[in-house]
Amino acid sequence: MTAIETERLVLHRLVPDDAPFILELVNDPAWLRYIGDKGVRTLDDARAYITNGPVASYARHGFGLDRVELRGSATPIGICGLVKRDALPDADVGFAFLPGYRGQGFAYEAAAAVLRHAGESLKLPRIAAIVSPDNLGSIRVLEKLGLRFETTIRMAADRPETKLFGRAL
Repeated sequence: MTAIETERLVLHRLVPDDAPFILELVNDPAWLRYIGDKGVRTLDDARAYITNGPVASYARHGFGLDRVELRGSATPIGICGLVKRDALPDADVGFAFLPGYRGQGFAYEAAAAVLRHAGESLKLPRIAAIVSPDNLGSIRVLEKLGLRFETTIRMAADRPETKLFGRAL
């Protein structure tokens, strides 16, 4: 896949060499609070997370979570992309950014580009998103993207309730 580019950002597929960045991101307090502890504690864990998650998704579905970097810089600032979960009929859009890059419109900009790609290139008819009920920042981004609250679901019996948003593409 070629990179997705916006005015300020470039989205590339994650590779195992992104392990230091992923290790930092998935252990950020906001990630742990809103997304959950993925048990990634070492660079080897991070490489396995990338290989078994995004890289496997690229092979299986043709999409996955991508590294987001500032245009003109190789510095990763977050991730954004599509995830296909067994528990949901539609692919869902997800995003997470390092603390220094929140509140600047990057999540909206990256996710809007991912949704355009999902509709135009991947020909997906619909998109979903799941979000922690108290993650108000992400809920605002989803609403700005045109996704609407549909229901509250539990992704697994041992997981807390999450809000499901969706929209046609």
